[in-house]
Amino acid sequence: MKVVVAVDSFKGSVSSIEAGEAVRDGILLAKPDADVKVLALADGGEGTVDALVRGMQGRYEEVLVTAPLGGKVNCKYGIIGSGDTAVIEMAGASGITLVKKEDLNPLKATSYGTGEVIKDAISKGCRKFIIGIGGSATNDGGVGMLQALGIRFLNYSGKEIGFGGGELGSIANIDCKTAMPELKNCSFKIACDVNNPLCGKLGASAIYGPQKGATPKLVEILDAGLSNLADVVHKTFGNDQRNFPGAGAAGGMGFGFIAFLNSTLESGIEIVLDEINFDSIVQGSHLVVTGEGSIDAQTAMGKAPVGVARRGKKHGAKVLAIAGCVTDDAVKCNEEGIDGIFCIANRAMCLNESMENATAKKNITALVRQVISFTYGN
Repeated sequence: MKVVVAVDSFKGSVSSIEAGEAVRDGILLAKPDADVKVLALADGGEGTVDALVRGMQGRYEEVLVTAPLGGKVNCKYGIIGSGDTAVIEMAGASGITLVKKEDLNPLKATSYGTGEVIKDAISKGCRKFIIGIGGSATNDGGVGMLQALGIRFLNYSGKEIGFGGGELGSIANIDCKTAMPELKNCSFKIACDVNNPLCGKLGASAIYGPQKGATPKLVEILDAGLSNLADVVHKTFGNDQRNFPGAGAAGGMGFGFIAFLNSTLESGIEIVLDEINFDSIVQGSHLVVTGEGSIDAQTAMGKAPVGVARRGKKHGAKVLAIAGCVTDDAVKCNEEGIDGIFCIANRAMCLNESMENATAKKNITALVRQVISFTYGN
């Protein structure tokens, strides 16, 4: 019996690898002769660096960069493949968790630190990039990142603008002559699972600005700034990417990549599964086990477990999903390739207890043991 285990992290409880190893323990308790392969999994957000470094025997790097509101923060990233591919999580350099809730200010927050991570990876020989842009504190259209890479954004006086979304309305000209020359040979895969345009009612500022500290008035200022950025880009380069699906992701970071760099916006889970060569690994498997902390209707919209399930079914495997919480509408996931969904809780317990690392791992192992015994036992 061949089993592939690819479980996303149960955030705040167990990591992807911890969950996967607990699943493996349960399988082997029920079927000691099973051939079990555990893969680290992420969907382009938190855990993507760890998943790809572990899955591809890469290495970690760390660099001191500019934090969203100034100061410095250490950002860990990965280098995989033959040493030419960097894996970066924007949240590690420009993330909302790096800022105290009372200090959130998208007028000032910059993505400059993310650009510094890219610059460091370029200096180490990387020319291919996989970047997860979830969890940002910024609404600067990626301008901060581009400033770190040498691109100059000038106001009507010919001076460089400062940091943050509040500066975008003053952009009059863009100077790319000072950009890092290596960028011409770089390509970027951007893990992006939203389709928001850059501006308007469904744009970066209106949809995501409030969670980053924007009041209704600030949303108007930020949206006008992003619109001005798009206008100047259109005037300078002749292309208008403001309505590109995903341009509004991460405070307009999607726009920054598409408009200025050799980039594609792709499903995060599809990027990860491609990089770890999932299709090759899953061939001939009888069962695929996946899951995440909570499985609900949103999971069916392309989150990690469904991405795994679709590929598993393509290769003829049964797909089992586990979660700490399973909602009533999780049945939608059955339509997307998951054959069975199981909650790991084995008795009534408070949330804090259920999320304890040791408790969660124990419950995963116990559940999987029983499911495998029932389904595949002698």
